Amino acid sequence: MTIAAVFRRFSTEAARAVKSRAHNVGLFQQLRGVTVVSGNIKDLPPKVKSYVEEHIDLCHPERVHICDGTDHENSHLIQLMQQQGTIVPLPKYENCWLARTNPADTARVESKTFICTENRSETIPRVQEGVKGTLGNWIAPQQMQEAIKERFTGCMRGRTMYVVPFFMGPVVSPLSKIGIELTDSPYVVASMRIMTRMGNLVLKKLQEAEEFVKCLHSVGTPANGVVEVPSWPCDPERTIILHKPAENEIVSYGSGYGGNSLLGKKCFALRIGSTIAKREGWLAEHMLILGITNPQGKKRYIAAAFPSACGKTNLAMMTPSLPGFKVECVGDDIAWMRFDQHGQLRAINPENGFFGVAPGTSTKSNPIAMKTIFSNTLFTNVASTSDGGVFWEGMEDELQSGVAITDWRGQKWSKESKSPAAHPNSRFCTPANQCPIIDPQWEAPEGVPISAILFGGRRPAGVPLVYQARSWEHGVFIGAAMRSEATAAAEHKGKMIMHDPFAMRPFFGYNFGDYLQHWLSMEKRSQNLPKIFHVNWFRKGDDGRFLWPGFGENSRVLDWILRRLDGEECAVETAIGFIPKEGALNLQGMQEKVRWNELFGLSKEFWAAEALAIEKYFNEQVGQDLPAPVAQQLKDLKRRAEAM
Repeated sequence: MTIAAVFRRFSTEAARAVKSRAHNVGLFQQLRGVTVVSGNIKDLPPKVKSYVEEHIDLCHPERVHICDGTDHENSHLIQLMQQQGTIVPLPKYENCWLARTNPADTARVESKTFICTENRSETIPRVQEGVKGTLGNWIAPQQMQEAIKERFTGCMRGRTMYVVPFFMGPVVSPLSKIGIELTDSPYVVASMRIMTRMGNLVLKKLQEAEEFVKCLHSVGTPANGVVEVPSWPCDPERTIILHKPAENEIVSYGSGYGGNSLLGKKCFALRIGSTIAKREGWLAEHMLILGITNPQGKKRYIAAAFPSACGKTNLAMMTPSLPGFKVECVGDDIAWMRFDQHGQLRAINPENGFFGVAPGTSTKSNPIAMKTIFSNTLFTNVASTSDGGVFWEGMEDELQSGVAITDWRGQKWSKESKSPAAHPNSRFCTPANQCPIIDPQWEAPEGVPISAILFGGRRPAGVPLVYQARSWEHGVFIGAAMRSEATAAAEHKGKMIMHDPFAMRPFFGYNFGDYLQHWLSMEKRSQNLPKIFHVNWFRKGDDGRFLWPGFGENSRVLDWILRRLDGEECAVETAIGFIPKEGALNLQGMQEKVRWNELFGLSKEFWAAEALAIEKYFNEQVGQDLPAPVAQQLKDLKRRAEAM
């Protein structure tokens, strides 16, 4: 008998013994005729109990496990996933694991993601006839119920339904929200334990106020009953992600991949979060939050919106190249922002971990991330090494000689292989408190004060390294007009330049025109609004090489932004906003020579074409729902571009 077989036999016998002992002492309970194998039904608030009962009746699980978020529970789930073949250990590191998904389940499924409202116009702008809307997908309430009934009826037979109570945001923060996720995936439970504050404390909090966001998830069972990859069950043909903002409800079927299954992330924190924020008068945004201290000891906080895989994590964990500067990380992906009683915009990071794109992360690009992720981490779809570690594109300099690589599909890999070792959207899921530069105030209940907001994306041509908005309205327009190369985080192919307003295009929970109006309304809430800037680390020269080295050198851009916040006259007005005066960036000590004119050059032809592309996009995708101030900003850009 192999060691693995002995281990499985021992684990099975041990589990049976535990179950037997539990029955003998009466620990097992029944809920709707289903065995509760962990947790206490009596601890469930009435609304949660009702929610669980309703979906037991729908999904027909064999067991119910009420999660407590403890180390003991997590160890049990890790052992279970090993037995199922979902994860393998990575002995090179401390408590790290690798999951390989079904190759059909590796990214967000934006085309299968829907918002459910009574009226279509509540979800997406009223587009021109014959034009396919790209700012979200609408589904009618009856269609949503039919989709749920078709997919979820009996979908958890033979499985455990895990009840996952979780906080989005610090436990004691008035800005935080509570969710309950029901899932049949132990991978989701283990990941949610990292990404949220999870466990019994949430249930206790719910006893006081029973409102919560309802999150239902199943990896699904294909209609023919055949699970192609038993270690990673999914139903890619029938995958669907549904949101019903009026009832704070999320329903996800068929995918185990993070963005589709970790429902606290994009689904709750952004899609449902943005609708709650609109009702309550705050902002839920796809933004990193960092604290930066200058050599004089003055500290400010900045929020920044970039599309996925465009450098949010690298900026949030930047090691500044400018002497005397210090960056500290509050969050790398999502910001919930609300004005305090003094009109100061304050932000919390609603997450508890980092769910970062692995490829491109290296000691050179992000040394802080590399110091963060090699303990207590769940890796997904990265390559593995023969010495018990991981590998992805970007880690070539860190690979020991003689080490063999197995790619994300489980096949031998070499530099001559035609496919990448790690999936381009492979991930690390790691606790935020392990970050060496986690900000001391990252869990401050009141949030951190935001002084500046950055927008940006991958623009290989035409867009300068940095420019500042003229006003709040102009800044809202800049966010609305954002464009970027497509990335591997979704199912898009190639490197086309896509419109991605506010880096939120896949994440709006309601009509984008109303979203813009909500942003514009912030001007009435405070006289102390953050300044808005646009950055582009990715401009290329005629030789096809990047004009700016990025990474730690981006501290030079942040230094200029901080000086602008202090009112320093270090900018010149242009057709698109304020750019640095020549020589205004601190380039002292840079090894690479900066080609200033190429980095900041503004082409009349480019910006005239850019304005037309934005106009076409607004006309086709936003139409009559475009707020008048944003339409005026576009007219102003066209006029200034023509005069360049």
